[in-house]
Amino acid sequence: MLVLAHISDLHLDGTGRTARRAGRVRDRLWALPGRVDALLVTGDIADHGTEAEYEEAARLLGLDTGAAPFPVLTCPGNHDRRAPYRKALLGRDPADGPVNDVHVFDGGAVLMCDSSIPGSDEGELDEETYGWIESSLDELGADRPVVLAFHHPPVVLHHPALDAIRLRRPERLAALLERRPEIAGVITGHAHSAAASVFAGRPLIVGPGVFSELRLPWEGGEEIADRDAPVGLAFHVLDDAGRLTTHFRTV
Repeated sequence: MLVLAHISDLHLDGTGRTARRAGRVRDRLWALPGRVDALLVTGDIADHGTEAEYEEAARLLGLDTGAAPFPVLTCPGNHDRRAPYRKALLGRDPADGPVNDVHVFDGGAVLMCDSSIPGSDEGELDEETYGWIESSLDELGADRPVVLAFHHPPVVLHHPALDAIRLRRPERLAALLERRPEIAGVITGHAHSAAASVFAGRPLIVGPGVFSELRLPWEGGEEIADRDAPVGLAFHVLDDAGRLTTHFRTV
């Protein structure tokens, strides 16, 4: 069994407000008394993609000192910038290619994929990333359940502003899932709204946002974002049968 905590869309920008909201959920996670195998952070970690914002994120998430009680796994979103993300958050050479990482656990594996398109708010998994997913799955073997995690949801979530900047070419991803039964589900962020759907016959889970909560069209309000809503997080459980179950919490 694999237990994954999940937060998304921190939009750290050097202000006290964003630091307090991110710190609130971080403190809740760091204080958990039970087992968590990893924390997934599905993009828009920084608001402007600057090195200073990623340095703040590294401190907050314990990536600079290894202080986190479990591995912290990240992927970029549309607000992130690959070169400073690599340099200041991951401590790697500041290259501009997609940031993809595979993480293997006793109970399964997580592929953190880069769905960002430099200069665009829309998302897409490019040819390099699809090739990397295929080769990673081959190496892992068909008996190991796998979760795909990236920023942009591949489904319509029924908000016009959000749906205009979702994942491009979702049919390409659907074809991959249809060929690969070892993929147990897909986890994303971007929406600032906890949501659950089905994509290509697999669970599609969208994590809530740390920075704010999306107001849906029928909820009203002059602003698209509720900046005072509680901070959301999710817990995903990948069981020994390859089933994905999700629980949502607020802090």
